[in-house]
Amino acid sequence: MCGAGRRGGAKTEKNALLCMRSAAHAVRPERMNLEFFIARRLAAGGSRRALTVRVAECSVALSLAVMILALAVIMGFKREITRRLAGFAGHVRITDVRGLGGPSSDPVRCTPELDALVRACDGVAAVHPYAVREGIVRTDDAVQGVLFKGVGPDYDWSFFEEFLVAGHLPRTADSVRTKEVLFSRRAASELLLAPGDRVEMLFADPEGGLRRDRFRVSGIYDTGMEEMDRMLVVGDMRDVRRLAGWGPGEASGCEVTAAGVAEAGAVAARIEDALFRSELEETANLAAVSIGEEYAHIFDWLRAHDVNAAVVIAVMLAVAFFNMAAALLVLVFERMRMIGVLRTMGMTGRAVQRLFLWRSSFILLRGAVWGNLAGVALCLAQRHFHLLKLSSEGYMLSEVPVALEWGWLLALDGGAAAAIVLLMTLPARVAAAVKPSETIHYE
Repeated sequence: MCGAGRRGGAKTEKNALLCMRSAAHAVRPERMNLEFFIARRLAAGGSRRALTVRVAECSVALSLAVMILALAVIMGFKREITRRLAGFAGHVRITDVRGLGGPSSDPVRCTPELDALVRACDGVAAVHPYAVREGIVRTDDAVQGVLFKGVGPDYDWSFFEEFLVAGHLPRTADSVRTKEVLFSRRAASELLLAPGDRVEMLFADPEGGLRRDRFRVSGIYDTGMEEMDRMLVVGDMRDVRRLAGWGPGEASGCEVTAAGVAEAGAVAARIEDALFRSELEETANLAAVSIGEEYAHIFDWLRAHDVNAAVVIAVMLAVAFFNMAAALLVLVFERMRMIGVLRTMGMTGRAVQRLFLWRSSFILLRGAVWGNLAGVALCLAQRHFHLLKLSSEGYMLSEVPVALEWGWLLALDGGAAAAIVLLMTLPARVAAAVKPSETIHYE
C-alpha cells in the first residue's frame, strides 16, 4: 500500500516512487494515467498543505469570486435597467415623426387597420396605445412638473403591479372614468401624497389657455429609477385625450412589446418597413423607434461596462496565474530529486510536464470550488438582503442588482480554468527540462 498520509519531503518522494513502481507493475496502462496517479498522491501528502500551495488556492478562489461578482453586477445592471425601461416605454414605440425626441407629439389615429398592420409584423407580441401630456401637480405644500401618461383598458399592468408599494392600480377598464392616477413614491413623498388623496393638476390648453382638473391618487409605485419615477404619473387615457382636445381614436402613439430587448431593433425595422409600404392614410408621418434608439445614451453607458468587466477578468486571471506559477515552481524545486529519479527510471520530459500540470490542476480545482461558493453566496446575499445601496442619481438604480445564470457562470469557470492551465504549461516546462545528471545529488 502507498503511504498517502505521511509528511515530510523525503517520505513523500519515497511514497511517490513506490506508488509509481506499484502502479507500473500492478496497473494496466490503459486503466491508469501514471502522471495523474503520482500527482494525486503528491496532493494527498504533506506538500498539499504547504504555504505556497495555500496561497495559490486562495488566489484562485479570490480571483474567481471577484470575477463572479463583477459579471453578476454588470449583468444585473443590464438586465434590470433594460427591463425597467421597457416597462416604462415598451420595446418599440410608434409615434409621429414630428414628436420624436419629445414628450408631446401630434396625435396618431390608432385605428383597427393600423393595429392589425403592426400585429402582423414578425416578433410583435402586444400593441398598446398611449397618450402623454405634460402638466403640473399642485398641492398645498408643493408644486411639481409631471408627465401624465394615459393608457387604455387593455394595458398590461404587470410591470407597475410588480413595483406597487401602496394602494391599488388605476381602474382604466371601467366604463365610467374614475379619474384615478398612480404616483411614484418619490413624487408622493415630495408632494406629501398618500393613496386616497385628491390632487389638482394643471395642463396647457391647446388654444393657449390653462386647464385644471382634480384626480384621486389610487396607488404608489417605486421602481428604484427615481429620475423617471419622479416625473411619470399614470392614469386613464380618456382623461389625457380630454385634456389634449383629442378625439376617441387619437393617441400619442403605440407601445409595442416584443419577445425581449434583444429583438427590439429587428422588430422596429420590420414595423418601419411595413409602415413605409402601407397605403393606409393613418400611417403617414409615423415612425417606429426601438428602445435602444430612444435611450441610446443609456445603452451606450451599459455597453461601456463590458470594458470594465474585461479589465477585471484580465487582472484577476493574471493574479491567479502568477500565484499558481510561483506555487508550481516551488513544487518543482522541492521535488527536484524526485524528478531526477523519475527521469532516470525512464519517464520522459513530457510526462514530467504532465505530472506537474495535473498537480496544478488539483490546486486550481480546490481554489475554484471555494471561489464559486464565496462568489455565489455573496451574490445571493445581495439579491435577498439588498446589502449594498446606490445613488439613483448616478446609477439609475437605488441598489446594486445581481444576475446569476448557470450559462455564463459555467462559461466563466471553464474559460478561466482553461486559460490558467494553458498558461501553466510555461512553468511546467521547467520540470520537463530537468536532467537526471543535474539532480541526482540535489539537496
